[in-house]
Amino acid sequence: EAGRVEGKTTRGMVRRGAREMSAVLARCARARAFGVGRAMSGTGTPVNVLTFSTSAGGGGASGAPVRDGSKRSMMSTLAYGALGTVAAGAALRFVDAPWAEDVEFAAYGAVTPLLRTLDAETSHNVGIFALSNGLAPRMRGKDDPRLNVEAFGMTFSNPLGLAAGFDKDAKAFKALLGMGFGFVEIGSVTPKPQPGNPQPRAFRLPEHGAVINRYGFNSEGHESAKSRLEAYRASDESRTSVGLLGVNLGKNKLTPEEQAADDYVLGVENIGEFGDYIVVNISSPNTPGLRNLQGRKHLSSLLRKVLKARDANERTAKKPVLVKIAPDLTDSALKDIASVVKSERVDGVIVSNTTIARPDAIKAHKHCDEAGGLSGKPLMESSTKVLHDLYALTGGKITLVGCGGVASGEDAYNKIRAGASLVQLYTAFAYEGPPLVPKIKRELAACLERDGFKSVQEAIGAAHRRK
Repeated sequence: EAGRVEGKTTRGMVRRGAREMSAVLARCARARAFGVGRAMSGTGTPVNVLTFSTSAGGGGASGAPVRDGSKRSMMSTLAYGALGTVAAGAALRFVDAPWAEDVEFAAYGAVTPLLRTLDAETSHNVGIFALSNGLAPRMRGKDDPRLNVEAFGMTFSNPLGLAAGFDKDAKAFKALLGMGFGFVEIGSVTPKPQPGNPQPRAFRLPEHGAVINRYGFNSEGHESAKSRLEAYRASDESRTSVGLLGVNLGKNKLTPEEQAADDYVLGVENIGEFGDYIVVNISSPNTPGLRNLQGRKHLSSLLRKVLKARDANERTAKKPVLVKIAPDLTDSALKDIASVVKSERVDGVIVSNTTIARPDAIKAHKHCDEAGGLSGKPLMESSTKVLHDLYALTGGKITLVGCGGVASGEDAYNKIRAGASLVQLYTAFAYEGPPLVPKIKRELAACLERDGFKSVQEAIGAAHRRK
């Protein structure tokens, strides 16, 4: 029997949600955003978003435009079928009963395999479009208090975050925060708009739970992101949101290496104030020369300028600054980074970005030789080792964020034991969709209980402590 929710019947709330979703679907249809015709890329360049692969597992990344009418019809059917499924779940968005949350997450989870019939980049763009229009499940309750984490002088309701690269231009973060992430990191955002590398530039390795990408910091630029971030901070949503927001900064491809610090300083000045924390991304393998900035001399100078810019503005003066590093570091390079982040008093380090290495397990895959960074499950072991080593090198005195290969609560728990206060995922979320968020949180709580920890906070760095 339908009960009353906030003074209105459940049935009435469902009808209200359905009307709102119908309006969103109508906008989707008018925008023709799902492959029927053309769409605009972030920089205003027209691109054909209809790409299709019939390979096993769905969703290759050939990037070849589909011109066959029957395939267009199939893609339209798939897209609207997916939206119909989502709308059915999203109609419950105003119902606060616990069962409604379960149904809603399940509905969105059912759509994820359909999106994989699209190539990797197109399915990503479809997802961002849907999320930016409110098509997302909503977490109703509060996080298990055992998952609360104190880091950077802030309280995170849970340690699970979404890494930069998913919401590059700050279009979907509100829906993602509402989904139950403890924090969402937008970007990397570059000062000027740039298209990134030529397509195709993202390749799935589904049997390995992995992706290879060479996007190359495709970005709409500071001004575009600023307009949305500024509106969010002025809204009631910002004041009531439990989740926190990170702003990840990148450099433009054409900015000379010796002037790279200027791009990051501009990021702090233009959009730094809108984040709860700021990230200096110097570790993407897809921007020529970027990883050179991880060297001791470059890194020290760059961070000094960024921190000076932060402290010079009262709106950013208290914002934590983190640096994101690569997993492909020699022992001596990692020691240099540890020394620099301590001496420059950086607030934290994200470990790690994607890898240019190709583990033996994927060498037989058809996409193995594609240029770009590898993310997903194959990165778990190597990135966690770098995390473990950096925690030891810094004596646990620098807050670390574990990123790379997280696909389960056990993975998140292993990062935390290695020294991470917080963890991020991306690739697994792209494969499994929204239901992965509550699933990982439940599994993480179970890991804590199994090993006798009262909280995530208590488990941080446990692998370094004597038994």
